[in-house]
Order: sequence, then C-alpha cells, then structure tokens
Amino acid sequence: MKRLLILNSKGGCGKTTIATNLAGFYAASGTSTALFDYDPQGSSKRWLELRPDQFPDISGVFAAKTTQGSVTRSFALRVPPDTQRIIVDTPASMKRLEMMEMLRSATAVVVPVLPSGIDCHVTLDFLKQLSDLVRQMGLNIPIGIVANRVRINTRSFKKLKASLEELDVPLVAFLRESQNYVYAAESGYAVVDLKQPAFKKDNQQWSILINWLETGQLQPSIPPSNKETQHVVNLQ
Repeated sequence: MKRLLILNSKGGCGKTTIATNLAGFYAASGTSTALFDYDPQGSSKRWLELRPDQFPDISGVFAAKTTQGSVTRSFALRVPPDTQRIIVDTPASMKRLEMMEMLRSATAVVVPVLPSGIDCHVTLDFLKQLSDLVRQMGLNIPIGIVANRVRINTRSFKKLKASLEELDVPLVAFLRESQNYVYAAESGYAVVDLKQPAFKKDNQQWSILINWLETGQLQPSIPPSNKETQHVVNLQ
C-alpha cells in the first residue's frame, strides 16, 4: 500500500484538485483507492459525495474529525483491507508535529504550486522547511512539485521554473489552466473519467505525474497551449 501526501502550507494552490484526480486515476486503473480529507473545509469529502455511482468506487475518510462519540480515531481512519493507494488531502496550515506524523507514513509527497509571485515565494520557503524536516527525521521520501493552472507562455510560469531550478526538489509535472477542472469538480468526476477530446491533454499531463509516483522517473511534461486552455466541454 502506498500513501501519497498532497502538501503545501499555502492555501488555494490546488491540493484538492490533485488529490481528487489522483484518486480518480488510480480507481480508474482498477487500483483499490482511499481518499483521506484532513481539511476541515471538507472539499474532497464533498467531491466524493457528488461522485456518480457508475464511476469506480473510492473509499472516503473525513480525517479532520478526530472522534465521534465512542469511535476511536484509529477506527475512524480505517480503510478496506485490500486498499492499495491512499491519497491524503491536507489543510493549508499544519502544526509541525502533525506534519511529522503524516510524513512518517508517507510513500511520496506532492507539493502543488501556482505560477504567481506570491505563491512561488511562499512555496519555496515551505519546500526548504519541508526538505529540512524530512532530512532531520531521517526519512527517504521522494518529494515532487506540480505546477498548477499553468499557461505555458506566460512570464510568471517562466519565473516559476527558474526559481524551482535552484532547489533539489524536481518539477515532476504541470497542469494546464482549464475550466475542465471546474466542471469535473462540480460533478464528482476526475478528468480520467471523461473521454471527450477536450480532456485528452489533461489526461496526458496526469499520466506523467502518475508515472513519477509509480516509478520515480521524470518525463518531459507536455506543454499546454493557450488555445487549449479555452477548449472545454459542457458536462450538463
């Protein structure tokens, strides 16, 4: 069983988008998958509640609640015994001890970042702190960066790539800016669930991230063109 941690102290960087779509991709491949939502806002939990029955099942755990009545925390966090992948959606701010607890059980860490000056600055600081913490704990966990809501030809994305080159943490994938994610999230879909041509580029970009998580190998990312960011489908 692999436990994949989606982590960033910065809010609004796309942690839930990555967590829900990762869960959807693994489930679609026939992998028994669980999605943990540690964020009190419960966005991943709501996504699961919207998920249509015809799509592959994903076990959901709203981990932000510690106990309910006589239910112990360990019981509340249980997953089916055949679970192969656990995707963990984390809150924007976490105490050091909470982060350490999650890191101890993690197989890999995905850090989303938006290509904006503020997000880049905050995330770079967080990545340095995260790398130091992992090193101090003596852990050997792969950490990868995913650039989210990317427009390939913008100055902000070029500056983000230049800033990330100064770190030891690789940029493993990037996801284009597209309303496809908005439509999918509102309906409980992952982009892999949708076979329309408008989602082909999205699925290719997600395959690159999945490959890194499963093999540790980096692949060239597929650049999203500005025209493609306007190509969406109506799921109504």
